[in-house]
Amino acid sequence: MTLDRRQLFAASAASAAGAAATAVAAAPSAWAGGHHPTRKRPVTPGADRAAAEGWRVLAGRAVGVVTNPTGILTNLHSIVDEMVASGSVDVRGVFGPEHGFRGTAQAGDSEDTYVDERTGVTVYDAYGATVDAFAAMMRDAGVDTVVFDIQDVGARFYTYIWTMYSAMRAAVRVGASFVVLDRPNPVGGTARGPMMTPAFTSGVGAKEIVQAHGMTVGELAGFFDGEFLEGEEGARLERLDVVQVKGWRRDVTFDGTDLPWVMPSPNMPTPDTALVYPGTCLFEGTNLSEGRGTTRPFELVGAPFVDHRWAERLAGRDVPGVAFREAYFTPTFSKHQGEVCGGVQVHIEDPGAVDGPRLGAEMLVAAKALYGSDFAWRTDSWDSARPYWVDKLTGSPRLREMVDAGAPADEVVGAWRSELAAFERTRRQYLLYPGPGR
Repeated sequence: MTLDRRQLFAASAASAAGAAATAVAAAPSAWAGGHHPTRKRPVTPGADRAAAEGWRVLAGRAVGVVTNPTGILTNLHSIVDEMVASGSVDVRGVFGPEHGFRGTAQAGDSEDTYVDERTGVTVYDAYGATVDAFAAMMRDAGVDTVVFDIQDVGARFYTYIWTMYSAMRAAVRVGASFVVLDRPNPVGGTARGPMMTPAFTSGVGAKEIVQAHGMTVGELAGFFDGEFLEGEEGARLERLDVVQVKGWRRDVTFDGTDLPWVMPSPNMPTPDTALVYPGTCLFEGTNLSEGRGTTRPFELVGAPFVDHRWAERLAGRDVPGVAFREAYFTPTFSKHQGEVCGGVQVHIEDPGAVDGPRLGAEMLVAAKALYGSDFAWRTDSWDSARPYWVDKLTGSPRLREMVDAGAPADEVVGAWRSELAAFERTRRQYLLYPGPGR
């Protein structure tokens, strides 16, 4: 089903209510609490629904696609390959985000502009592109419709949602329609964590949303269109279509679906990684390794100066949804490459209970308290006005300053409750799927 902006929210409310009733009747407890679910909820992404309708939503349009290796159908074929092979879609260009369209680039890198051998379509390097540059690519490709299909992981600092926002702004400038082929939020639909503040916006948080937004990319597109575009571009999108996910509820994490997991980026290997990432990614802003260069990035965290005491202290904190194991690892690249690091592995016990931002706060508070003389915040020499990377990740200096002052984790978490509640009120009108918070 596709909806233009005028129809989007009214129609989704009715369909969501029906889906909620069906879901409760069919499987009342399969994904509520406990360990990873043994039963999987049938879920159909927007891409598969559009393909089943013969790509009717794109009929007669000149299409540019923003996607990466996660933009697949359940037959595991790329949506771009399938669109071109179908002969039903006029694909004029692909816009590759961080890591690239085919996924060949590491973190902080992209594929250069090239002609894709399989399809003959030009792939534009859109990672970090300004809105002007994005608009120029769209004009060069001759598109009148932009399609977005990327599996997000639910964290404000995961760059794909900001690629989408830049593409939306560019679409306003060139008068293009925008279509989102929606996918589930793998960490569920609950919003968590601190709000971004205007003084600390960057490529890992371009606008004011909370750290774990609890929205699908389709919902975020509606939010961006309704809350930000007119202020930035003087107009909203001429048309926004969201091809919704069938069968997903807000209280279902990725392990509760029957979908295959395709790595959205090289350091996001499993759904468990996505669950902890909204919290453990904060260690990018410290001198501890966040596990890059291991087979469990963001689940393994540590440094050469860390010992068994960290795991012991965290185990006593009763952090929701997770358990901590004392662990030792040697990164093959990135921080502490080739050095033995002591630390912890974060194990998922209850996916639905994991609160990533709280997890990050608990781990940072304990690490600072135990290793104060060795623990350090990463600084960026290229940004003298905002030198601390963790401030860009959390949205302000507050978390860093509270940790440095010795504040307990409960106090750190409590500091963002009012802004989180305000975000919850604002986002409610843009939610498309049934479940908590709707």
